[in-house]
Amino acid sequence: MNYRYVMHEEAVKDLVEAYLWYEKQREGLGGEFLSAIRNIVLRISLNPEVFAERSNRGYREAMVRKFPYSVVFSVYKRKKEIFISSVHHHKRDPYKKYRT
Repeated sequence: MNYRYVMHEEAVKDLVEAYLWYEKQREGLGGEFLSAIRNIVLRISLNPEVFAERSNRGYREAMVRKFPYSVVFSVYKRKKEIFISSVHHHKRDPYKKYRT
């Protein structure tokens, strides 16, 4: 069963910043990053409960392949919705990944 997803506006900013940084490092690398994000969001939307809860507030995390990022999200079963709170770099402040 597919869940639709909604992204926090700051998560969109995280995504754009990371894309631009990777694209600046090597042309096409930003596209590879976006493709990896798309793949993990698809996996999340197909079966979000496969990913373990990482906080007492119900957040779950899915690691992005080949990149040091995680997609941090909450699941709303009744709405069949995923709320992506951040696209979080593993070296950044861990407290900023849990947005409401």
